[in-house]
Amino acid sequence: MMSEITVHVDGTPRRLSVDTRTTLLDALRERLGVTSPKKGCDHGQCGACTVLSGGRRVLSCLTLAVTQDGARVVTAEGLAARERDGGGRCADDALHPVQQAFIDCDAFQCGYCTPGQVVSAVGMLDEFARGWPSAVTEGTRPPRLDRAEVAERMSGNLCRCGAYVNIVPAVRQAAAASGAVASGAVAPGAAASGTAAPGAEVAG
Repeated sequence: MMSEITVHVDGTPRRLSVDTRTTLLDALRERLGVTSPKKGCDHGQCGACTVLSGGRRVLSCLTLAVTQDGARVVTAEGLAARERDGGGRCADDALHPVQQAFIDCDAFQCGYCTPGQVVSAVGMLDEFARGWPSAVTEGTRPPRLDRAEVAERMSGNLCRCGAYVNIVPAVRQAAAASGAVASGAVAPGAAASGTAAPGAEVAG
């Protein structure tokens, strides 16, 4: 069964006819040519396909495209544009702060998982800014973005190269750049130079 849908992808409305069984990942990659979301496990276990839908992190390999009719989907390709549209100071060719932090901290090796890691970090930092607790947040106190919090909140994104030691500082650098340090939300010692803290790694 085919269905006509319109999905706003990285700020551009895209209308297409899809089989009701088509995943958002396949629609993006195979039908629309948006290839930054990667097909890793195709079972929702690696996070390489992560995109933002309505500002929330979703696994596009487990999301049916027909459920996204009218949705606003942002991929790694559209993050800088999203920052500009949101009133940021990005120049036309500038990167999103999370993308820049990943470069500064050398937070990748082969790069296959990087788009999903970056998009997930953007969504995670928004969740953190809203005060959402994680499984490692202590009690009812506002969470602090220490290594344990970043590791837990990013644990759904796997890196087969093992670049976690630099992914964690990259996420904390992006948080610091967004002003989280000024509010005391980032624990002391949050990386801003790109140097990985000893023992920093993503758990699980």
